[in-house]
Amino acid sequence: MDIWSGTFHGTKVSIKSIKMAAESPDSTDAQITAFIDQVTLLATLRHAHLVAFIGVSRPQNAVADFELVVEFMDTGDLRAFLATHSPATYLWPEKCDVVRGILHGLAYLHAIPHVHGHLKSKNVLLDSKKGTKLAGLGVKPVDFAASATWFQWAAPERLAGQPVDTAADVYSFGKCNELQRMILLRVLRPDRVTIQAAKFVSTNLGPQFVDPPPFDLRAIYDNSSYKTPLIFVLSPGVDPTNNLMALAEVLGKKVENCALGQGQSQFAEAMLARGLEGGNWVFLANCHLMLSWAPTLEKLIDNFCASPTVNPTFRLWLTSDPNPKFPIAILQRGIKMTTEPPRGLRANLLRLYNTVTSDRFQRCKQAKKYKRLLFCLCWFHALLLERRKFNNLGWNIPYDFNESDFAISEDVLAIYLDEYEDTPWEALKYLIAQANYGGRVTDDWDRRLMLVYVGQFFCEDILELDQAPLADSPEYFVPEDGDLQTYGDFIRNLPLEDPPAAFGQHSNAQIASQIDNGRELLSTILGLQAMGAAEGGKGNDEKIMGVLSNLKDKVPDVFDLANVKLNLSTRSDPDALKTVLLQELERYNKLLGAIKSQLVALEKGMQGMVVITPELEAVYNAMLIGAVPKAWGFCYPSLKPLGSWTQELELRIYQMRHWANTAQPVVFWLSGFTYPTGFLTALLQTAARKNGVSIDSLNWEFLIINQHEDSIVVGPKDGAYVKGLFLEGARWDFEHDCLAEPNPMDLYCNMPMIHFKPVETKKKASKGTYSCPLYMYPIRTGTRERPSFMIAVDLRCGAGKSPDLWTKRGTAMLLSLST
Repeated sequence: MDIWSGTFHGTKVSIKSIKMAAESPDSTDAQITAFIDQVTLLATLRHAHLVAFIGVSRPQNAVADFELVVEFMDTGDLRAFLATHSPATYLWPEKCDVVRGILHGLAYLHAIPHVHGHLKSKNVLLDSKKGTKLAGLGVKPVDFAASATWFQWAAPERLAGQPVDTAADVYSFGKCNELQRMILLRVLRPDRVTIQAAKFVSTNLGPQFVDPPPFDLRAIYDNSSYKTPLIFVLSPGVDPTNNLMALAEVLGKKVENCALGQGQSQFAEAMLARGLEGGNWVFLANCHLMLSWAPTLEKLIDNFCASPTVNPTFRLWLTSDPNPKFPIAILQRGIKMTTEPPRGLRANLLRLYNTVTSDRFQRCKQAKKYKRLLFCLCWFHALLLERRKFNNLGWNIPYDFNESDFAISEDVLAIYLDEYEDTPWEALKYLIAQANYGGRVTDDWDRRLMLVYVGQFFCEDILELDQAPLADSPEYFVPEDGDLQTYGDFIRNLPLEDPPAAFGQHSNAQIASQIDNGRELLSTILGLQAMGAAEGGKGNDEKIMGVLSNLKDKVPDVFDLANVKLNLSTRSDPDALKTVLLQELERYNKLLGAIKSQLVALEKGMQGMVVITPELEAVYNAMLIGAVPKAWGFCYPSLKPLGSWTQELELRIYQMRHWANTAQPVVFWLSGFTYPTGFLTALLQTAARKNGVSIDSLNWEFLIINQHEDSIVVGPKDGAYVKGLFLEGARWDFEHDCLAEPNPMDLYCNMPMIHFKPVETKKKASKGTYSCPLYMYPIRTGTRERPSFMIAVDLRCGAGKSPDLWTKRGTAMLLSLST
């Protein structure tokens, strides 16, 4: 098949000449009939990602039997394009667009249904304006003997001459090795990256690098000596004390233990002396809390390891959180071990019930109450631990709840049920959720979540209803009363994989956490790779020079503050808002000045004109992986990569420049402020001065404005119209002005405009209102210097929905996303 270019009614087109194989008149007629059928089908296909069919002609010469006329694609086919473009010039965003175009085209064909049948890179055509389109829709049969390359991508059933369906196209599209499959998943399904990474490691390195070995403390002890400290590297939710004490009891060893902390050094040194002499075990817990004493401990270990008089049955056991200040010499000399808590609700419930003996299970006089509430307590504990996997939608701060919290709460439960005939619900909920578990919780919104959970699991319904539900999933309920074995059997029949509904979460929460985990994995890999020169010694520098040139063009100029002040002096804007504007411009000027000076210095450094300092080297390395240099992060927090961060910076400066030079915005983009809380405070000050009231007497009322900003020409009398907010963990129902269930795979939703209106006497929130926290960016804790939380916005819950539902979903609003 030869391909020519031509024109049709003044439009450039591609012309494919087709010659039929003249084996016999009958075979030629059959080929022509099949060709007409295929052309008839092509004439019915219309899609943005399929090369448009224009027509067929019969040429007057003998060069071809037919000429197929299709639309012209100016960039050519994907295979040729890849051969002439390096990865440095053909970037991932463009590749993603091509992949999406292929998928959209296949989705259209498969919905008909129609099999493409010849999917390969030469049949993917590119155009500078029209994007990606599929060609070669089965017009000419493939000769596998003459097409060794296509042979690699054809589905097995096609090679065998068997009938094919749409799965053949999927096979051709996804035919790649495991590393290529992982790259493809990174583009199409970033939530599946960690799963594919585990498969890749298991296949290439071995399954032992994916599946942790069983924790055998006795075997570890047998491989040790008095010269090798045994070091537990602690994981959240794991306390090795019970395992160690159980092993000591089996081996008949005496253990002296000490929880390190301020003032415990003398006791620890005395224990070591007694252990070395008598051959006892010494257990020093929480070494990370006393790192100032760690050099002394290192010297003590060096001394007794060199001494010939040490009792050989002596062992030193240590526990510590991971800490870079822990002495390297102790780590090198010792045996390091770590255990992770069992994953999943089922595994956590089994572990907790294994700590309850038959005597303890029968110890309470009100047996029915105790058994049911004990199961609820175990469920509560397991939920708190496993909710961490949802990252920001789980807890704002990850807490290290452990078995000690459960053991104390279980004792409280048994004691109070024995002491009171009527169940003291409020006392139990307070002691468990606020005094015990809540003692670790430092975030108010996390505390609200814990109170919602404990209120659900510790109530009369648990005692009065048979099989009282614990979650929306039907598998999770309080089992019928029975002995300890009955509860264990019930737990073993629970699902191995926890559905998000078990936590009160939406399925999107699991997708979001998997995307975060994949992003963290890839970020770690990028951080570990060598930053040396690429092949030829110029690749990285050329790439950075391109980035520098792009940034110098895009980064706006600094503001002329003198002219801005002069311009503001003639305007009637409120003084408080003028002050906020000037403060914002000063902060942006510092950022813009730092960026421009470092870009110039880095360019000169790469040209050999100045010395590249460590700060410039950090900027270089960040640009190399598409990240925002830390030196530019002082103005406002952000998780965006360098490209989208730069685009957002342009939008921020545009809003501020329009405000400074033209007029105060009618609708404010709240995300464009470096300190949005300062802007909200200025709105309160303006309202207080205008109405002659104290600023402390004002509160916020939040009115949803279901209009496009272009339809609003005048700002509100008090407060401000605010746009640009994102909703996470829910969707906004524009028709009913309330929260609603999010659509699958839609992790964020745009919020409508909100009127932030200062009011002196705010109405008490109704029962159907959810107090929704507003954060600056996805890391909800922020930092000590810049907390992420701004304000709580009241939103309607929606029909049939309670605030507790959205609390368990972790629903919140954000000013900025990570993409």
